[in-house]
Amino acid sequence: MSLNEDRDIRALAAAVIQAETEAISRLVERIDQNFVAACHLLLACRGRVVVTGMGKSGHIAGKIAATLASTGTPAFFVHPGEASHGDLGMITRQDVVLALSNSGETGEILTILPIIKRLGVPLIAMTGNAGSALARFATVHLDTSVEQEACPLGLAPTSSTTAALVMGDALAVSLLVTKGFTRDDFALSHPGGSLGKRLLLQVDDIMHTGDAVPKVAVDAKVSDALLEMTAKKLGMTAIVTADDSVAGVFTDGDLRRMLAKNLDIHATAVADVMTSPCQVIGDGILAAEAMQIMEARKINGLLVVDERRALIGALNMHDLLRAGIV
Repeated sequence: MSLNEDRDIRALAAAVIQAETEAISRLVERIDQNFVAACHLLLACRGRVVVTGMGKSGHIAGKIAATLASTGTPAFFVHPGEASHGDLGMITRQDVVLALSNSGETGEILTILPIIKRLGVPLIAMTGNAGSALARFATVHLDTSVEQEACPLGLAPTSSTTAALVMGDALAVSLLVTKGFTRDDFALSHPGGSLGKRLLLQVDDIMHTGDAVPKVAVDAKVSDALLEMTAKKLGMTAIVTADDSVAGVFTDGDLRRMLAKNLDIHATAVADVMTSPCQVIGDGILAAEAMQIMEARKINGLLVVDERRALIGALNMHDLLRAGIV
């Protein structure tokens, strides 16, 4: 490939991005009373938002439905071709239909309009043709027209599908904020995602407990602490008093500092070389908060204590990694 061809490719790509950017920017002036009316219909919906579209518009419709559903507005996608063969039964009188068609004349969608009208279901149409049959039939019409597609042949839906997608995002976010949808609400619908884990997972969900917690008595020798650290594999051990209260922690770093002083591990009391006071946390805090503490303190592990400062658990950075927090 020649240098000129490389330049042509970059120029074509830049032209596509510029065309779609301009299409999006023109949507701002269309956030008018029709958009507000569409939001009111969706806010008043007692059922679900049924999103439909054919072809490339169908792909965009599916994404809009997914975005609405994940941001507090129950929604699902219905293929208009399947709708006239039984799937219309998914639509109830409590629902709102959101139909996407750039031409506004998509046959599969027009076929199901009389049934939607008979059910008395509000219809929001998102088209690029305000004079189309779909736009005229709709309760509310949202104009997503574009001056030209980014495709130089003017054939492949490009700018038009991008405009529809952005208008869908504008609806979803407007509803999200108006409903008071929170980060915790979002996490509840994304428990398997990294955001859900950061917002929902607590320390007691991932900490080591019982016999898996490394600990030695305050009068133990360093050699005893090393054996415990090796057995429990957390890179540290808690130093506890007779009532299991945390007196300090002994870590790999403490060991290195001790060895640098040529101290005898069999003769030195661990209490003489432990880190005290040490950072501890409660079991009710979020795992993400534990991570922030570790990063701020530049430490790799934390002891978990109850309200009496008695040891009840331990965790390290590897536990957070396995849980998907980091």
